[in-house]
Amino acid sequence: MIHIFDGAMGTILQQQGLLPSGYCPELLCIDNPGALTAIHKKYVDAGATIIETNTFGASPIKLSHYNLENKTREINIAAVKAAKVAAKNKARVAGSMGPTGKFIKPLGDLDFEDAYENYKLQAAALYEAGADYIIIETSIDLQEMRAALLAAKDVTTLPVICQLSYSEDGRTVTGTDPQTAAITLDRMGADIIGVNCSLGPEQLVPIVKMLSENTEKPISVQPNAGLPQLINGKTTFPMGPEDFGKWAPHLVQAGATYIGGCCGTTPAHIAALKESLKDCKEPEFKPLRRRLMLTSRSKTVTIDKELPTVLIGERINPTGRKKLAAEIKEGSFLSVKKEAIDQVKVGAQLLDINMGVGGINQAQAMKKAITEISQLTDAPLIIDTSDPEVLEAGLRAYPGRALINSVSAEKERLRTFIPLAKKYGAAILCLPLTDEGIPKTAADRISVMDTILDAAKKAGLRDGDFLLDALVMTIAADQYACNHVLDTLKMYRTKYGYPSTMGLSNISFGLPNRPLMNSTFFSMCLAEGLDAPIMNPYDDQMQNALLASMALLGKDPNGIAYSKNENNLTAPKKAAIAKHTQLSPVDAVKQAIIDGDTDAIPELIENALKDNIDPTELTEKALTAAMNDIGVDFGAGRIFLPQVLLSAEAMKNAFDVLKVKYPAKENNEKGTVVLATVKGDIHDLGKNIVGALLENSGFKLIDLGKDVPAEEIVAAAIKNDADIVGLCALMTTTMTEIDEVIRQLNKAGSPSKTMVGGAALTQDYADEAGADYYAKDAVIALNIANEIIKK
Repeated sequence: MIHIFDGAMGTILQQQGLLPSGYCPELLCIDNPGALTAIHKKYVDAGATIIETNTFGASPIKLSHYNLENKTREINIAAVKAAKVAAKNKARVAGSMGPTGKFIKPLGDLDFEDAYENYKLQAAALYEAGADYIIIETSIDLQEMRAALLAAKDVTTLPVICQLSYSEDGRTVTGTDPQTAAITLDRMGADIIGVNCSLGPEQLVPIVKMLSENTEKPISVQPNAGLPQLINGKTTFPMGPEDFGKWAPHLVQAGATYIGGCCGTTPAHIAALKESLKDCKEPEFKPLRRRLMLTSRSKTVTIDKELPTVLIGERINPTGRKKLAAEIKEGSFLSVKKEAIDQVKVGAQLLDINMGVGGINQAQAMKKAITEISQLTDAPLIIDTSDPEVLEAGLRAYPGRALINSVSAEKERLRTFIPLAKKYGAAILCLPLTDEGIPKTAADRISVMDTILDAAKKAGLRDGDFLLDALVMTIAADQYACNHVLDTLKMYRTKYGYPSTMGLSNISFGLPNRPLMNSTFFSMCLAEGLDAPIMNPYDDQMQNALLASMALLGKDPNGIAYSKNENNLTAPKKAAIAKHTQLSPVDAVKQAIIDGDTDAIPELIENALKDNIDPTELTEKALTAAMNDIGVDFGAGRIFLPQVLLSAEAMKNAFDVLKVKYPAKENNEKGTVVLATVKGDIHDLGKNIVGALLENSGFKLIDLGKDVPAEEIVAAAIKNDADIVGLCALMTTTMTEIDEVIRQLNKAGSPSKTMVGGAALTQDYADEAGADYYAKDAVIALNIANEIIKK
């Protein structure tokens, strides 16, 4: 069955003059519910079978902008009632929950738990009022979506629709692609997964297709009526109802069964959509082959017998590593972060994270490690612990789908770990261990594995959620230990078909020349079906064994990868993990900024200055050069916003150190930028990102905040002799305020260059408004600012 959503609400309210400047749109639910009911009814009459409440910004955090957070419950209940009057028996009501306008730590200053509580209050009120669905929409951050989904699932029994917004590059602002979103949200329990806003229907077809190829859940889509344009001083959307409706069959063909409209769409658009779908058949359901897929915020890694082996880096584990344990105990994560970066550089595709240090709060340490490492690298993470409290701390903090290491057949482990895997959508590493001890033979291990898998499946886990450990013991204690492992791998493959893993080095414990023993054993295991070894990725002998084995086993066709890497295997790896001490002082600072290694900056700056390197040279060849490289990588899609912000933080630390060393140069900023979100617009997330990059790059920033009148912006520009005035508008209803600010700047004779941006803006709009520059994203804004100062 194809379900039809309604279209935009805000633009209609604006057209009807119901949203005066500074007024909270959600307050209409109390002040004028009849106006909302009338609009809802128009959509129902047009053919909508699901209408959304006017609660997009009715969470406590958003309402606090208007000092209305205490009315959260009242507004949400009133909104559902207004929609239900129009819906009657013709449509169902979806309670809308939009973004907070803030980033969750470490991208921003919002704590995950605060975001969770924010959505929990809103979802509870929508549920109490009788909504039929919860729809979490227009989110640009997977972690915020996770907080909202967890909250909705915890306080309601309603179906939850999760819709992210994607940019033209097919990713959210924070770097999440549709495949990663689908896998993460599916396993966390989203009932419908989709996309809305930001783009028109044509651009959303491939995104819908990718979503449908990675989940069996229904797919929803609500495109804009094209991208907004400024015509005769008014914001308009170019796509009329007829053109909009023509795309509906294409979206269905791509996999969508819930279709509606977002910005710029009207009841006429929904009527046209319904008409175009009257003879359209629902897409054929095609069951997916469920493979083990783990995700970070911006990447998916698949472990499968038909794919190349996936290396799991084992180095972030303090067991037997006194220096690392001591650092973690002192609260320093410098070595932890370096290990994460270096292991990925030499080929680790997953990282095992263990914070097992005595005498510390391991849950807090795990949360910090997961938070910081997930921003440093796109490799999916494995949470390695035997403590359920530590496990949950890591799972809540992780912006993706993690792997739990491990779930054994011990009764307490089954009781506590499996429900957490289900709640947070994690996969589990299954370890054939019982309360009685270690099963010796392959047959015994299969029996234990049956117990683990039966318990997991009864709790709702399924194919694609399991990685099976073959359990390696040393041959020094059992001469047949290797044979038991090989037999176990064979039986895992034939009986279950699930991928397998193991820690390899135990096999040689107590023996001489362990590298030879380990690499030989590794090759034997790969031949019997080992898919994801847990190993030291710096070990060249193991890496050589892997390359050779992949070629011999047909996973490297014609030995191409082997041929490319064999001759130069050692040199690139040593270069890849070159420590800062192996680089020149300038290059060491540059690399630390690129890596986002904030903690290392003070010592590296000190070393450079001791080497008589001029601060100006350091600024140009290390700090500025690093951010230029970051900008190139960001533009090419090799890194995403989390990495950019981390590098910006490292750069700010470098500037701060230089300012302390050379206070006379403290006020030698590159230039002055006045930054503001225009009047009537309370969205400042994008502006804040731009501000962080500018300030961290040496600009003097005067941030006027959000909802700033034109007169105040002009006065600040003149008073501070601003080189640049940066203007942001997210809402289509406030875009014309940019024109007013530019008009007043010109009237006042301000020499400041204007740079504009925001989700709804385009280059054409910027040109018509008279702006000097248009910045599509924060990195482009920084590059433009640097060019302006150079000129």
